[in-house]
Amino acid sequence: MARYSNRGSVFGRRLPMSYRRRPSSHRSMNKARLMLGLAVAVVSLISYFGSSSYNPVTGETQYISLAPHQEIAMGLQARPELIQQYGGLYPDQSDQDLVDRVGYLLVNSSEARATEWNFEFHLLNDAQTVNAFALPGGQVFITYALYDQLESEGQLAGVLGHEIGHVVARHGAQHMAKAGLTQGLIGAVMAGTGRQDAGRMAQMIGQMVNMKYGRDDELQSDHLGIKFMVDGGYDPRSLIGVMEILARSMGGSRQPEFFSTHPNPENRVEKIEMAIQSIFPNGVPNHLKP
Repeated sequence: MARYSNRGSVFGRRLPMSYRRRPSSHRSMNKARLMLGLAVAVVSLISYFGSSSYNPVTGETQYISLAPHQEIAMGLQARPELIQQYGGLYPDQSDQDLVDRVGYLLVNSSEARATEWNFEFHLLNDAQTVNAFALPGGQVFITYALYDQLESEGQLAGVLGHEIGHVVARHGAQHMAKAGLTQGLIGAVMAGTGRQDAGRMAQMIGQMVNMKYGRDDELQSDHLGIKFMVDGGYDPRSLIGVMEILARSMGGSRQPEFFSTHPNPENRVEKIEMAIQSIFPNGVPNHLKP
């Protein structure tokens, strides 16, 4: 009598091969997926850490994939769109002249002069948005809504010095490199697991990490801005007044600091005061311009 095995069958009937479990093939597929994810992660890490450069102004080793001329070109390319987005340039030339005078004084009297960045300063015709920002390569912007609330030339120097700090510290290019690394690692997680939920979780963690970098950049730019203000003959305590203006403008819409790319103005004031104390341990000289 023939003997039948129930292995791979239902009620003694043999199952087609397509219905049978193939654990070895499944394990091979998982292994291949994990190897692909690992390869993507390794390539992303090598690309990021292999693009190091030394910044003489900050004294830091940075990981940046863009050459300086590429940063300048990107800033110039984005400039027209941003000007249009904020209502164009402010029409009063005398106000633009003041912004230019203070901005170029800060550049030409500080370490920023020795850099290769192509600095230009723009007063934007936006009376609603209290903001100032800089593009990679040296394009610096301030809205009229912020400019109109400034109470002294020293406060204007504080705003522009902070933005010049972003440029010379190459924060924009650093963020591009970090974003590229984050996306590469997210791709590695998704390739290695095949799970969209794992990829979304990795993306959320990456965003949190990059927001922390943003807050550190703001504090570093405050510190650099203070140095540039002092080099230009301005009282660095004027930057504290700028923080007070920013705090008033935020009103009740402020988010918790952890979920913001900028530190709360009150926390920035503490760091600003510490930076000023480190430069002038015996007090700020009286000859500096407020």
